Amino acid sequence: MLESFSVTENALLVLASNSPRRRQLLALAGWEFIVSVADVDESPRENESPADYVLRLAKTKAHAIKADTDQIVLAADTTVVDGSDILGKPKDNEEAVAMLTRLRGRTHQVYTGIALLRVSDGLLLKDLCVTDVPMRNYSDGEIRSYVATGDPLDKAGAYAIQHPEFSPVEMPSNGHAGMSGCYASVMGLPMCHVARAMRKMHVMPNADVPVNCQQLLEYECPVFNTILK
Repeated sequence: MLESFSVTENALLVLASNSPRRRQLLALAGWEFIVSVADVDESPRENESPADYVLRLAKTKAHAIKADTDQIVLAADTTVVDGSDILGKPKDNEEAVAMLTRLRGRTHQVYTGIALLRVSDGLLLKDLCVTDVPMRNYSDGEIRSYVATGDPLDKAGAYAIQHPEFSPVEMPSNGHAGMSGCYASVMGLPMCHVARAMRKMHVMPNADVPVNCQQLLEYECPVFNTILK
């Protein structure tokens, strides 16, 4: 996978996240950007739907960033949803094991909300990506080995789809359907949704987002045409 990305002080975009995965994905569009992070309470509200939750947090993060009048702030929030339950980041290894055991061999949803705030006039655009994520039937030993790496503790649902050793998600192969939605959204930033929203602000990508995204993720995306049409 690509690891490099361009961050510059004289940037059109401000990414409201310190996630290396989101930085990596945003770089696929060829826009120059800087990173600025605000501390936001991510607690769900009572009876709040997953869609309302991620969109509210994305909007809150965008408004919490101090940016110049000629800049656009991009914020995102991603959560794992199993049934009606929002699965945030596990508080410890025990909870990580419980989450991964719960998700094993079943399909859940990942919700990512994005918010783009144009500082000059306050225009705010929001978008939502929901991806069905089928998990493979990994073993108890694989769970323990993965949790021992420490990787699950800062991940919603206790996993990273792109983790090379654990590889928790059932991917298309050998005639098996596997996942059929937006891989980038499960990583934290649905880039075609970002490009679509930026287009509404009359800002086009400086690179071919679908091509770069599929090359980076080694994933043949079945949904980008529908999103960008």
